[in-house]
Amino acid sequence: MTIRYDRPVSRLAYLARKLGFFGAALLVVVILAHRFGPLTTPDFVALVLVSAVPAALAVPLALFGLWRLWQVGALGGVAAGWALFYAALPLALVGFATLQYFTRPMIYDVSTDIADPPKWLGEPVARQQWLERPAIIAGQREAQALAYPGLTGRRYEGALDRVYEAVIKVADLRGLDIVASRGQEFALPEFQSQPQGGESDVLEGGAPSVVPVPQQRPAPDNFRPETGEGEPVGTVRIQAETRTLLLGLRFDIMIRLREEEETTLVDLRVASRYGPHDLGFGDDIAERYLHALDAELLGIAGD
Repeated sequence: MTIRYDRPVSRLAYLARKLGFFGAALLVVVILAHRFGPLTTPDFVALVLVSAVPAALAVPLALFGLWRLWQVGALGGVAAGWALFYAALPLALVGFATLQYFTRPMIYDVSTDIADPPKWLGEPVARQQWLERPAIIAGQREAQALAYPGLTGRRYEGALDRVYEAVIKVADLRGLDIVASRGQEFALPEFQSQPQGGESDVLEGGAPSVVPVPQQRPAPDNFRPETGEGEPVGTVRIQAETRTLLLGLRFDIMIRLREEEETTLVDLRVASRYGPHDLGFGDDIAERYLHALDAELLGIAGD
């Protein structure tokens, strides 16, 4: 007489696999809808948290399934393994965000010049929903200085037009979409401001076509007249926006160029569009851009 043994089945392990798969699938759909679709960032954050709920439930169920496999040889070990794999995806993302939230300062706007951050050409506007941003206070700039002491502006021993060209090139390489700019006429090479098209400065008979007009005495070197917005004449400002590569989080960027004597000073400002915390992405975006600009202008960077 043949004796047949039936192995017990851990149904909780298979339930864990379903829960883990649901959480991972929801996370992938949410990321794609936010990165390439119409899903807003507040809705994206909420759905990511929702995807972590079934993933969190799957973990203890999967561990119980593995325990049953060890104790009585119950079927479901493979299902439990897949459950842990699926659950790791949303839990890892939520865990990373939580770690950044508590280890990085509670700021959403960083600048290389904390005393005089570059002013926006157009204040970024977005429907905040439940991720509202508080007003910037002095303490936030101090928190940035403590958390990111290496985030400083750049001074290049080059003309404004040369640095401006590099700034635009690096912005394109880094995937920044320029939405507004002001003062770029100050970055044009001098020869571009001269009359073109073969026009002559001298009329027939030797008379000049352009009569010199007396101008005011040049201002002293320590005086720099300002535009209507409080910026010194000769300042170039470029406003752009970008999105993080994987998650598609939106950030606004302001680049300011100032020519000082024989050098050009470049400052950067990066602000997340949603929420009171940028999770450290703002500093990362600024540092990567500045390092790329240093490489582009290698050889003329000053202290």
